[in-house]
Amino acid sequence: MKKRFQKQLTHTLYALPIVACLNLSANAARPIDAVTAATEVTQTAKYPFQDATLSAQQRADDLLGRLTLDEKVSLMMHRSKAIKRLGVPQFEWWNEALHGVGRNGKATVFPITMAMAASFDDALLKDVYTAVSDEARAKTQQAKGEDRMRQYAGLSFWTPNVNIFRDPRWGRGQETYGEDPYLTARMGVAVVQGLQGPDSSPYRKTLACAKHFAVHSGPEWNRHQFNVTDLPLRDLWETYLPAFKALIQEGNVEEVMCAYQRIDGEPCCGNNRYLKQILRNELGFDGLVTSDCWAISDFWKKGYHEVVDTKSEAAGMAVRAGTDVECGSDFNSLPEAIKKGFVTEKEIDESLRRLLIARFKLGDFDDDSLVPWTKIPASTICSDEHRALSRKMAQKSIVLLQNKNNILPLKKNGKKILVMGPNANNSTMLLGNYNGFPLYAVTILEGIKAKNPDVTFADGCRYVDAPTNQSNRRRQRDNINLNANPFGANGTDSVNTNANPAARTTRANEVAAQRVSDEELLAKASEADIIIFVGGISPRLEGEEMRVNFDGFRGGDRTSIELPEAQRRLLKAMHQQGKHIVYVNCSGSAMALKPETEYCDAIVQAWYGGEEGGNALADVLFGDVNPSGKLPVTFYSSTSQLPDYEDYRMQGRTYRFMHEKPLFPFGFGLSYTQFAYSNIQYANNTVTLTLTNQGQCDGEEVVQIYLRRMNDEGGPIKTLRAYQRVSVKAGESQQITIPFGSDKFEWWDASSNSMRIMPGQYQLMVGGSSEAPVVQTIER
Repeated sequence: MKKRFQKQLTHTLYALPIVACLNLSANAARPIDAVTAATEVTQTAKYPFQDATLSAQQRADDLLGRLTLDEKVSLMMHRSKAIKRLGVPQFEWWNEALHGVGRNGKATVFPITMAMAASFDDALLKDVYTAVSDEARAKTQQAKGEDRMRQYAGLSFWTPNVNIFRDPRWGRGQETYGEDPYLTARMGVAVVQGLQGPDSSPYRKTLACAKHFAVHSGPEWNRHQFNVTDLPLRDLWETYLPAFKALIQEGNVEEVMCAYQRIDGEPCCGNNRYLKQILRNELGFDGLVTSDCWAISDFWKKGYHEVVDTKSEAAGMAVRAGTDVECGSDFNSLPEAIKKGFVTEKEIDESLRRLLIARFKLGDFDDDSLVPWTKIPASTICSDEHRALSRKMAQKSIVLLQNKNNILPLKKNGKKILVMGPNANNSTMLLGNYNGFPLYAVTILEGIKAKNPDVTFADGCRYVDAPTNQSNRRRQRDNINLNANPFGANGTDSVNTNANPAARTTRANEVAAQRVSDEELLAKASEADIIIFVGGISPRLEGEEMRVNFDGFRGGDRTSIELPEAQRRLLKAMHQQGKHIVYVNCSGSAMALKPETEYCDAIVQAWYGGEEGGNALADVLFGDVNPSGKLPVTFYSSTSQLPDYEDYRMQGRTYRFMHEKPLFPFGFGLSYTQFAYSNIQYANNTVTLTLTNQGQCDGEEVVQIYLRRMNDEGGPIKTLRAYQRVSVKAGESQQITIPFGSDKFEWWDASSNSMRIMPGQYQLMVGGSSEAPVVQTIER
């Protein structure tokens, strides 16, 4: 295991180089001499914990000894109030940065994480989260400068979500990096590195958080009562834990969030086996653990877990198991829990020490002159560079699933193109969930019109059929309003409030809140040569614990992964008209699109593409960008291919354990060119191959390497072990070398109930998807 980051604050070695790497503007404050600055702080420090030359551990120990019990407890709440008598500043633990700084005003909004996983480009992902942490630091400085530190303005970010998206019905799967443990681990480490900054820095840039520990992926509708039972050890260590292990041991993540549900009868946030034995002892985590929000209350609330009777019992149980920060209010009862023997003050000190160390690592107690990250200018927020980065990531996330007769790319003139569908001119759909608000979000219609101003638009398509039940109609009106336009009643876009007024007026007129019949839509379609139908679902239908109960949806989850009938019916009718249809699917999860493969000439998976999603999709549709995204999840043929949603065992799930043929396999994605693999060989801990672009345009391919251990009963059919994104010009070849060391052969050992490098025969599979052929048998 790598030695974890230690903030010793030896400024002579580190402070000046870090300031230089921030590439500050000429007007930024010139860094002072590091030794002088630290000395000045020491001379003015009233207490040792204010001495920036001491280690984070020393400073935490000193401050601990000066706090009253009530003060200690207050510092363990998600909103940690200032302790003025000691000069301890207010601190906000609960902040969001899922795919951009969230819930804190204007910020660059990148594609959702599921889309970014489809890029299979962890280097680009690190760039994205470096940009996110730049904006986060700048926003925190703004809040401090205006003396308005508040929730969502802090530096502790509860991301990434590295749960395995084992079932496409889970509404929060859009927040993850897909169904594969290796891909999730690589992406998660990149996120942590981008958010926290380099380990060589004397200060953390922000604090990242691996969540939700450890076995969590729905259902949303019963997560406060749900109990995971009979989970095989193999599934735990082979599927659910590898990403957490990588983020802890390789990424040095500073925080871990425990989940809502129970495992084997114990709530995750009060689970000694998971939080102590596994997380601390076996994975070696020495950072802090935060609860999910109000998860501690689930311990005692009637109708929830009900494992204890009172708040004080719940708080004591959580701290004793190793939960250090509560998002909620039950920790206020910790003094009572001590009196009743549910926890000791020593155990509280152990938790609080971890919190204080993290804050010292951030420089939270230190003068800004010592913390290079405080020099990041406010001009980085929503900068042109970050918008361009969002567009680049969105381009690489788009997956071409079908392209009959090479209908794509489209020509920019000559054909009558009609754009329609519920997501065609919906800006809020692009933003996903846990989002910030961009200066402007480019809708898919706007992106297409920028390429071809002559396209027409048919408004009025529905996501779902209107419910007939009165209570569902009320939910629709009060909470979802899915079939209305995405704009306010006055015709203005709730997202693009800073946009050009004339442009806003044009868009508002195009999406007037009207409900039109299928017959009217089909009449408009009859006049077009090509129809771009932008459909799918919405973050208002899938997400975290939502009050949604339309057919096919339940509480944020889905009960059916089929395209809603309102859209399927319209696509079928247009197909029967003989129309050429380019279907663009927007969703945060896999959709069952088998009928659509018959009705549509092309199918493009566009996810929820962020503020530049419309431009990025148009770049792909009209051939300015060659699609190169790959599916980070399996697209099943129908809901019937899925096992019981509430069964966490992996058999029959995902490409690794599924024996049936899916509609589109994990790792799949077409290009406007064709790639050929040859000369594939494994030797000397590397895989080498020749990749040839046989088509007429330049392109990027994601080379994927899978392994299968032969004679491994109950093991994965195949599992991803390496990938590399490669750019190849038309008609050229590249020699590719991918490291493939002994760690790639870490496998489940039933004799020791552990993962270790295992001898035996392995089949090596190399290609452009999980259906890559076996190319070599390896004896280890």
